[in-house]
Amino acid sequence: MPNCTTVTEFLLLGFSDTRQLQILHFVIFLTVYLAALVGNLLVITVVTTDHHLHSPMYYFLANFSILDLGYISVIVPKSMANSLLNTRKISYAGCVSQVFLFFLFCSADFSFLTIMAYDRYIAICKPLHYEIIMNRRACVQMAACAWAASVIYSALHTGNTFSLPFCHSNIINQFFCEIPQLLKLSCSDTYRRELAAILLSIFLVLGCFVFIVVSYVQIFTAVWRIPSEQGQQKAFSTCIPHLLVVSLFISTVGIAYLKPVSDSPSPLDLLAAVLYSVVPPLMNPVIYSMRNKEIQAALRKLLHKLICSRNNMSIFLS
Repeated sequence: MPNCTTVTEFLLLGFSDTRQLQILHFVIFLTVYLAALVGNLLVITVVTTDHHLHSPMYYFLANFSILDLGYISVIVPKSMANSLLNTRKISYAGCVSQVFLFFLFCSADFSFLTIMAYDRYIAICKPLHYEIIMNRRACVQMAACAWAASVIYSALHTGNTFSLPFCHSNIINQFFCEIPQLLKLSCSDTYRRELAAILLSIFLVLGCFVFIVVSYVQIFTAVWRIPSEQGQQKAFSTCIPHLLVVSLFISTVGIAYLKPVSDSPSPLDLLAAVLYSVVPPLMNPVIYSMRNKEIQAALRKLLHKLICSRNNMSIFLS
């Protein structure tokens, strides 16, 4: 039985020991973080302020952008601070918080992607029943269920992981607290509980993925039956961004979690973690704004208002 000592802090993986590269990492992550922050805040702002976007699809999109803000904020600022301060430390409580919040936002992200697929299925395959099925109360209930289920799911994983004794080391071979890396530090056989929870997660994710795929098969079948080309383009313009976001999310998370956990830090592990923790929140607003004409129109309107208000303010001050 290994000697177990109380772990009060963990040491995260640094991107480099060279000071210049640490500063470079800080600048790159700061740029990415600010871009993700601005992009998602713009989506939230246009959805809440433009009455043309007060529909179920954009209500879920606003929730999704809020989740993306939380998703990237859990990891990136701490990594930036460590690089700037030339440290690798994270407290035990900080690590617990990071795991809980990361799983909360990650699982809620996937829940909302599934709900958004259902919303598009009803809108295109059952348009006459859309307002009845996707009424305000139903949307709020679906969103509340997604948030509540994600909190329970995250608490399950976090509780299982941090109920284990850590005695092999306190060095995490990742730039944030990641459950597979934490399990490697455990000296107890009870880690099998968390492995069982991870297997359950895989089945749940696969179930949601199958639901999304089946929904889109029926959506595309219905779209091809639309007689007008304009109608087809409008349907595709609302579906393609969501499909791209789903593909990006599943592919990046799949790359990170389906590969074997290595015993020593590798550039591939680091790259995979950056891909699924940083890229989706950065790219999601870009994907939706590029492919969705209603979002583009709302952004132009918001920009016009800001320019006009700035000009009026300049005239008033002069």
